[in-house]
Amino acid sequence: MALLRRGSRTVDEVAAALGLTGNAIRSHLTALERDGFVRQSGLRRGASKPARIYSLSPEAELLFSRMYVPVLTQLLHVLSARLSAKQFDHIMREVGRSIMAERPRPTGDIRRRAEGAIALLNELGGLARLEKEDGVLLIRSDGCPLSAATQRHPEACNAVESLLSEFTGAAVTACCDREERLRCCFELSERVDRR
Repeated sequence: MALLRRGSRTVDEVAAALGLTGNAIRSHLTALERDGFVRQSGLRRGASKPARIYSLSPEAELLFSRMYVPVLTQLLHVLSARLSAKQFDHIMREVGRSIMAERPRPTGDIRRRAEGAIALLNELGGLARLEKEDGVLLIRSDGCPLSAATQRHPEACNAVESLLSEFTGAAVTACCDREERLRCCFELSERVDRR
């Protein structure tokens, strides 16, 4: 992946750079392509037939960056210092709602929509599951995908609360555990004004 990060290459070019066989490289590229980290990006004229060119996918590029968390966490620190608590909360909720702008929403009863929300949270780095406690549906997680932000800015949970509310069409209330370690918890109930 590091070679492809420097530029697109054919199987033979990767094999030559790493001192491996073309077959060994093909099997790795096939696995990386299946997992969405590598993609075929064209053809290059070869000695006998055109050779496929491989490059990293945009998703793979994200794996190499370590800047997102510190930059975005610092942005929250700056915003919270410059805005009122009400303004900051409003912005965090708007962020959560706007993440869902182009995403299709799940349909069905509230349980089915909650299961869709769990799949979404897990796709975004959560470790969520659905529980029912005293007749109330809860989405619980064994961690917090925004822990770097929510440690100092619990308002970041409001972004997730709004995201889940927008996604499910349900009333969602955060009930996160902040005692020992950060763990997400969101209570879902049917909203009367469901669109």
